[in-house]
Amino acid sequence: MKLSIWTYEGPPHVGAMRVATAMEKLHFVLHAPQGDTYADLLFTMIERGNKRPPVTYTTFQARDLGADTADLFKKACKEAVERFKPEALLVGASCTAELIQDDPGGLADALNLEIPVIPLELPSYQRKENFGTDETFYQIVKALSCAQEKTKKFSVNILGPTALGFRHRDDVRELKTILDDLDIDLNTVAPLGASPSSIKSLTKAHANVMLYPESSELACRWLKENFGMPYTEHTPIGINSTKDFIKELNKIRGVKDSFSDTSRLNFDWWSKSVDSNYFTGKRVFIFGDATHVATASRIAKEEMAFSIVGIGCYNREYARKIRSLAKDLSVDALISDDYLEVERRIADLQPELILGSQMERHIGKRLGIPCAVISAPFHVQDHPARFSPQVGWEGANVIFDTWVHPLVMGLEEHLLGMFREDFEFNDTAGPSHLTNSKSKLNEEKETGADNEIRWAPEATKELKKIPFFVRGKAKRNTEKFAFENGHSAITKDLLYEAKAHYAR
Repeated sequence: MKLSIWTYEGPPHVGAMRVATAMEKLHFVLHAPQGDTYADLLFTMIERGNKRPPVTYTTFQARDLGADTADLFKKACKEAVERFKPEALLVGASCTAELIQDDPGGLADALNLEIPVIPLELPSYQRKENFGTDETFYQIVKALSCAQEKTKKFSVNILGPTALGFRHRDDVRELKTILDDLDIDLNTVAPLGASPSSIKSLTKAHANVMLYPESSELACRWLKENFGMPYTEHTPIGINSTKDFIKELNKIRGVKDSFSDTSRLNFDWWSKSVDSNYFTGKRVFIFGDATHVATASRIAKEEMAFSIVGIGCYNREYARKIRSLAKDLSVDALISDDYLEVERRIADLQPELILGSQMERHIGKRLGIPCAVISAPFHVQDHPARFSPQVGWEGANVIFDTWVHPLVMGLEEHLLGMFREDFEFNDTAGPSHLTNSKSKLNEEKETGADNEIRWAPEATKELKKIPFFVRGKAKRNTEKFAFENGHSAITKDLLYEAKAHYAR
């Protein structure tokens, strides 16, 4: 664990909260100090939920440390069961409370409650949020699952969707449509919308759809080992991956071929137009959680004809998978949860498009590179009210729009740059629909600090002719060249001298 201004993942207990919040009739008693309740805001602010997470905090304070914090925890457990009447109870400790070593599992077990108590041991100082999500769901499945008679018709469970998951709500809806096309019954979706009672009936299904490995792989493996339930390994994000997912599911149920309605798929209309040539070979950098990075890489290479210049993920549990994929793509893999390291890699590679999380969106803004969000962590604007999945045929349409729009806007910016001297589009004109408006941003840029290298007007004019997606790199290289050679001002001739130097 380390202090950071930005972080890709929270501590493991946040992962446990994601599972608890996704489920019904389940409650989580978290041994935590006053102040750790901040996690509630993640759900109410980002997902705009109409209820707070089903979590009771012990909220002990500094003065309580001299007394018996164990009694506080036992009291919280009793009150939570009496008030909320859950079918099962999760108990665990936050990263701070872990240091006290009060043993929440043992304390709750000693209360002899009438409902199942599921203790969580989440090493806060070694693991992170995605581990907490996967481990919590696994412990719930392990504690509550039991042998059940199979459904007469072939059925599956969809495992992995949680609260605060990137488009999980809409992915489930799209996947249900595909299962209907294939004439496959849906037994249970879990954790999202499931209750402890429905977890008990998981084994009625013939197979499991592992939608997100980060939150369901441990549970899928356990169900296969103990109840002989096979599970899918292809995540149906992208056209080709969806086709492979359907083939895999058909193989599991012993069907040679089946129909899935692709009439909703509009992804390929663009590729039939001459305008699609603008996107061919665009240099793209991909970073996020392993599942979305792997599927995005396949879409970028096989379906969008982009040139991938680098990939990476922040969840180290899947480092081997991403390194293997990077080797196949002949690029370097970046496995890191340090956003500054990610920013340095992007700055070095200078891609034309970033596919990443909310963190990369901020990085892209600073570096002047367009970015499309494809993975958690995300902000409220990437949890839309409209139906906007990543999975399946409709997901392919959404992905196309999400990825292409930043590049289209980039093209418009380049065209504006070409016509910058026009009376309507010059830097000082401001928005064309407003009168007497002037760009303060450009004034600030032009009146920089005295110790900065200054650009002569003719050099600035020449720089603006360079396409926007490489203009930043050209500017940095020129200023570096000027500094190293003792120039305090950049002229038009020096700009071309620097260009010749870096072209060698």
